[in-house]
Amino acid sequence: MAISRKVEDFMSRASWIRRMFEEGNELKARFGAENVYDFTLGNPVMEPPAELVDTLRRITAEPDEGIHRYMPNAGYPWVRDKVAAVLAEEAGVPLTGQQVVMTVGAACGLNITLKALLDPGDEVMILAPYFVEYIFYADNHGGVAKIAETDVDFLPDPAAIEAAIGPKTKVLILNSPNNPTGVVYPRALLVELAAVLERAEARIGHPIYVISDEPYRRISYGDEVVPSLSVFRNSILCTSHSKDLALPGERIGIAAVHPEADDAEALMAAMTFAIRTLGFVNAPALMQRAVADLQTVTVDVEEYRTKRDLLLGGLRDAGLHCNEPGGAFYLFPRSPVEDDVAFVRSLQEERVLAVPGSGFGRGGYFRLSYCVETEMIEKALPALRRVMERL
Repeated sequence: MAISRKVEDFMSRASWIRRMFEEGNELKARFGAENVYDFTLGNPVMEPPAELVDTLRRITAEPDEGIHRYMPNAGYPWVRDKVAAVLAEEAGVPLTGQQVVMTVGAACGLNITLKALLDPGDEVMILAPYFVEYIFYADNHGGVAKIAETDVDFLPDPAAIEAAIGPKTKVLILNSPNNPTGVVYPRALLVELAAVLERAEARIGHPIYVISDEPYRRISYGDEVVPSLSVFRNSILCTSHSKDLALPGERIGIAAVHPEADDAEALMAAMTFAIRTLGFVNAPALMQRAVADLQTVTVDVEEYRTKRDLLLGGLRDAGLHCNEPGGAFYLFPRSPVEDDVAFVRSLQEERVLAVPGSGFGRGGYFRLSYCVETEMIEKALPALRRVMERL
């Protein structure tokens, strides 16, 4: 075997979303794309807001000299200043451009932060159900993923987290609004968790950094505000414009270090070093310019709420149990049979494509992504009911 055993193992564990996507393509070839109901990928069908399109037209029609050249690895200073100003106002912290790195999507932000923080064997705590790439990102940089379970509502369990923290715990990754559940973590719960981390830091004698992965931070439906940097002092925000501006293919994101974090200046320097040495070099020049003045602009979140309510209502009418998500664009219903993989196969017989919860570290559930055309949701609901009637 030419590839490493580790990568071979990781590929087999990470394949569920991609596997279902590829099987969906086979079904589309057989039955026609309009007759296959693909809820596997978080790949928005919405187009970017008009403000983004207008900005790109202006930039490309009247380009500044050197628009496509290298810039500092952390990004254009003036872009970082604009990003920091918005984040500072939202979080109520004195953030400046000196604490911001423009990144190649949120994944880049996560990787450069882990590269900057981890020594071999350091533990990265991840809450299940989880975005599976977290495990591989931790391993990329010598870390060891340690899984802590969330409660029945998919909320962090401070007691379970406190019990899981050990001498090698270095990082806790939080993801709110959450993929795959859509849950938004309440601020009061995060304040409780911050107290847990402070006690643990005193006990183990070193900081525990919270990496807050927030690519869905502006897709939130309720009154609960995603608190970002405002709760945890030792925190790093990683986000992107893949979802809020519908730009997943453009790979433009942000990493911001809390200005009062332990060794914040050294951490920023290390992250800036890592973005270069990991091969990202810098975030795309054109997209940095495009998003600089669009930090509060989003796609139409109400459209996602409408799709959520349509699909959620259809699931419940069919007899499936599912929590109402407070953000993102995913539903994570309970499988009506213990074997979530078998149930997903049953859905596939009706040309409905979902991802088993086992792929996110929580068996007995399955994920549906509703960032799809409304018509597809409407067509899929009768198929879901047929599966449930057979069961």
